[in-house]
Amino acid sequence: MKTAFWTSIFIIFYTYLGYGILLYVLILIKRMFSGKIASGSANEKRLPSCTLVIAAYNEEAFIREKIKNTLSLRYPEGKLNILFITDGSTDRTPDILREFPGVKLLHEPERKGKVAAIHRAVEQVNTEIIIFTDANTLLNKDALIYIAEHYEDPKTGAVAGEKRVHQEEKADAGSTGEGFYWKYESQLKRWDSELYSVVGAAGELFSVRRQLYQPVPDDTILDDFMISMLIAAKHYRIVYEPRSYAVEQASANISEELKRKVRIAAGGIQSILRLKNLLNIFRYGILSFQYISHRVLRWTITPFLLILVILLNAKLCFHSSELIYPLLFSGQIAFYLLALFGMIFEHKKIRIKIFFVPYYFCIMNYAVLAGIKRYIYRQQSAIWEKASRKS
Repeated sequence: MKTAFWTSIFIIFYTYLGYGILLYVLILIKRMFSGKIASGSANEKRLPSCTLVIAAYNEEAFIREKIKNTLSLRYPEGKLNILFITDGSTDRTPDILREFPGVKLLHEPERKGKVAAIHRAVEQVNTEIIIFTDANTLLNKDALIYIAEHYEDPKTGAVAGEKRVHQEEKADAGSTGEGFYWKYESQLKRWDSELYSVVGAAGELFSVRRQLYQPVPDDTILDDFMISMLIAAKHYRIVYEPRSYAVEQASANISEELKRKVRIAAGGIQSILRLKNLLNIFRYGILSFQYISHRVLRWTITPFLLILVILLNAKLCFHSSELIYPLLFSGQIAFYLLALFGMIFEHKKIRIKIFFVPYYFCIMNYAVLAGIKRYIYRQQSAIWEKASRKS
């Protein structure tokens, strides 16, 4: 029982904190021998041709702002194509896009899902680089330039930008938790990239070499993750570029954030099953180490171990005279009480951020359990059901 308890404690710690600590130590060692990688400066004459692909479904409330932002992005003249695909949209999104001659529109009335739409759009692309971004995000002015300059390195197969969540001063649990999570996640991605490769890209902003793009099955839930990891599986790097960022609003409330997280968790299990070759550390080496540490543990056993640990800890309090077990049990109870208060304060609209982080942590891990169940029972559609976001 003690062995199971301490093994579980170690895996939980490693998943959420230990990997980050180890990653930082490895980065420091790498810098001792090779120095810190400096951010490049773009030579615009050498930048590759690229197509910005934006899948938009019923985005009439935001699409004008997105178009304005897209047309304001800097890139060498004649080297950038802009392609919107609005398949299945039933509102005025396609009509609004037709007002702008500077963008190309693809539209079919039938909705087959985002993956099918993306594949259809990519068939129209003949540039060296494809950059994907979501229709509900805004990019910084030089985002495309900072991404494209990485492709001078032939070992780079994909480049991921940074996701930033807009937070109000008096943010609710969803905004606070999501913002905190992405700040930590972004730091891990910086270190992952510096060590070797980012483990998957987020759909808010990422890019791939056109020649390396591999279509994924139409029932794929996390298309952005799968598309980028299939390129990594070909022994190309996924580089992280924090100077290129996409800003989006936080989920409208914690319920909407939970809906989004459950879908991601279901997609995570699907991805692990379809990318099982990447678990072979003898074939993929450091990529497998990063993939297992950063993704697989979070999406599989660690949420279950959180439950196991508190049950084992309770038993050890009665079966062992060592003081460490009551102290650890008290610490766990205190943490979950903070999460409980976070839930109560969220419902009462009392904004005390210190309670929202443990509450969001619990929501995240519950979402993994719910996502696994949803995937096993085939209750998760690949067709994206948008989470409502703050206006």
